[in-house]
Amino acid sequence: MMISERLDQTIRYVAEQTGLGSQKVRAVVELVAEGATVPFIARYRKERTGGLDEVQIRAVSERAAAFEALFDRREVVLQSIESQGKLTDELSRAIAACRSRVELEDLYLPFRPKRRTRASMAREKGLEPLAVEILEQPRQGSPKASASRYLDPDKGVADVDAALQGARDIVAEVVCERSDVRQLARERMRREGRLVSKRAKGAADGPTKFDQYLQYDELLSRAPSHRILAVFRGEADGVLRAAIELEPEAVGERILRVVGEDARSPFRRELREATLDGLRRLLLPSLEKELRGELKERADREAVEVFAKNLRNALLAAPFGEKVLIGVDPGQRTGCKCVVVGETGTPLAHETLYLHRSDREREQFGRVIAAWIERYRPALVVVGNGTGGRETEAFLRELVAARPGTSPTVMLVSEVGASVYSASEIARAELPDFDVSMRGAVSIARRVQDPLAELVKIDPQSVGLGQYQHDVDHKLLTAQLQAVVEDCVNHVGVDLNTASPALLQHVAGVGPALARRIVAHRDGRGRFASRKELLAVQGLGPKTFEQAAGFLRVRDGDNPLDASAVHPERYRLVERIAADLGLALSSLVGNAESTRKIDPSRYVGGDVGEPTLRDIIAELARPGRDPRESFEPIRYRDDVNSLDDLRKGMSLVGVVTNVTAFGAFVDLGVKQDGLVHISQLADRYVRDPHDVVAVGDRVSVRVLDVDLARRRISLTMKAVADG
Repeated sequence: MMISERLDQTIRYVAEQTGLGSQKVRAVVELVAEGATVPFIARYRKERTGGLDEVQIRAVSERAAAFEALFDRREVVLQSIESQGKLTDELSRAIAACRSRVELEDLYLPFRPKRRTRASMAREKGLEPLAVEILEQPRQGSPKASASRYLDPDKGVADVDAALQGARDIVAEVVCERSDVRQLARERMRREGRLVSKRAKGAADGPTKFDQYLQYDELLSRAPSHRILAVFRGEADGVLRAAIELEPEAVGERILRVVGEDARSPFRRELREATLDGLRRLLLPSLEKELRGELKERADREAVEVFAKNLRNALLAAPFGEKVLIGVDPGQRTGCKCVVVGETGTPLAHETLYLHRSDREREQFGRVIAAWIERYRPALVVVGNGTGGRETEAFLRELVAARPGTSPTVMLVSEVGASVYSASEIARAELPDFDVSMRGAVSIARRVQDPLAELVKIDPQSVGLGQYQHDVDHKLLTAQLQAVVEDCVNHVGVDLNTASPALLQHVAGVGPALARRIVAHRDGRGRFASRKELLAVQGLGPKTFEQAAGFLRVRDGDNPLDASAVHPERYRLVERIAADLGLALSSLVGNAESTRKIDPSRYVGGDVGEPTLRDIIAELARPGRDPRESFEPIRYRDDVNSLDDLRKGMSLVGVVTNVTAFGAFVDLGVKQDGLVHISQLADRYVRDPHDVVAVGDRVSVRVLDVDLARRRISLTMKAVADG
């Protein structure tokens, strides 16, 4: 097949699958082949793609890759069947028409090399002609009379019953390998099959975390991802035994009609018995294995999508900004690790202070923090929400309240993932003179300054934002989370002169090695004065510059456009616009009033259309604007410091820390998050919790129940007034 013809088929297929136009699909496929990154295509090639976003572009790219892989597999299948001398024109056309791997493998199954089966042994005994007679359903003759012609004691066919049994084994295999039969049974199993589980033999008696699945029975089509993954986890742990069940009779009659059962044929009973036997012994077990994989893949994709949404919201959380902060990682026995971080996150002072050991040390804690507040004038004191966090927060609030004049706000914040960062290679490189626990305090403070810049240093799977993330396909999860990080970093933009290698590596076209070289170049030669100076970095050529430059910011540089999202390839266009307005470039950038005078239609032409011009005008009005929301501190109830302080009916304010398919977890400032079940999220039906809440949202809740023994908090958001 010609390369162009194969490409055309791929584009048609992807367009059908995604519902996007062929022209848009072709543009994406060509741009990806040219080495363009997803963020670059989405932001700077809108005219070619018709304005597709990152999600759509990735969908096109993934579908195209999958269809290309199907092409390659079809070639292997065709060669295999042809080498057996069994490839007919009809089969060749059917294989060429396949649009899914399942469809292709169904056609290939009868020709696939296989181990010895009951059917293959029956063929060796010469019983295939008898099987063919049963399949043809003649209206004359007798099964026993026909079978008597194939008796051969030397081959193990001692009597008529043995001959008929062997023939039925062949019929069973032939029927169950027919692609139309498999598809019929597959569709029925998807629609009517049930996922069931019960306690596994040998599993210990007594309560388990899978108790609700000890007598579980649900339609496959309705089973949500979290229950599917829970059942499979219980099975892997040896607690549950799971199965996908469908009675053979539920599909057997339909299959018999498909294979041509004839009520007037004396061979009807043989065909019926063989077909039902094949269903029980061959087809349904085979489809169960296949559908288990399909079910797991579906659950994985749903779980990964949940994780991705949560991660996106966490990464795009409002930054406090470049202000001095005090960060405290609370500790009772080992003391509180306290640190002052400067506007760019550089530690200015640090000390381990003790709140609980003695009055003298408690007073020393207060003196040190008071001195820091006096000297460094921090805007915020942030305390990790680990053990002792509420007591430490309360102490610091009292300390700050006793000080006259302007004092910092004290705030409890999540410390999930801080310990992972503390022990990482990134942390050791950034803070070589700090011990592990003190690095955690730095991370807690920096995370408030800029969540995106700090969270990218932590493995996304360690941020506690998913459901059953350790059970889902690792490759799928990693790819999806990397895509989210990439999208978020490029959406916000990166300061070229302050970004860490961990942040820079996610800029379009950069990667880890080049990120390190950029930082080394900056450390060796000083700050970048312009974007074009990037071309002096070893290994950074024109193509990488094209992909990355628009997402990198150079503030107070040689060219005011370098601090914006305007791509260098459009600088001449902007200079022309400024000249037409009678303004110097520096007078246009950041001048919202002047940008309102720009008529986009005057500059449309070539590869520049209105979408690009609208983006340019928006950037000129507010260059380098951070798209994230403004920061708003939260204060928890002073009278609720632990699980013991919670009471049924109590109203509180909390922060959403995780959203799953079954509800949302909310931090109430008591270390243990509470669960708002999906049924309690709103006074209306909620299909997807993400339609109501997102990670980082401030929400008002009411306590429904507190289970101290299991440390579980049940909450509701129904008819809860904001407060």
